[in-house]
Amino acid sequence: MAKADDIEVTGKVIVVLPGNKFKVKLDDVDRTILCHLSGRMRKNRIKVILGDNIEATMSPYDLTLGRITRRN
Repeated sequence: MAKADDIEVTGKVIVVLPGNKFKVKLDDVDRTILCHLSGRMRKNRIKVILGDNIEATMSPYDLTLGRITRRN
């Protein structure tokens, strides 16, 4: 699967879970997804806290999981 197939979404962190996982409420639709930090964010030690606006990518195969790629 190519990166072009990924779905870009924006949202807000509503719950912080252990293991660098977050519950994110999407802006476009009334849906909550489970996200984890991307490798680049872990490598550069970018912190994500409760209430942050983020950008995430989702696979078209599973619309309940995502990867946080940017913090706004």
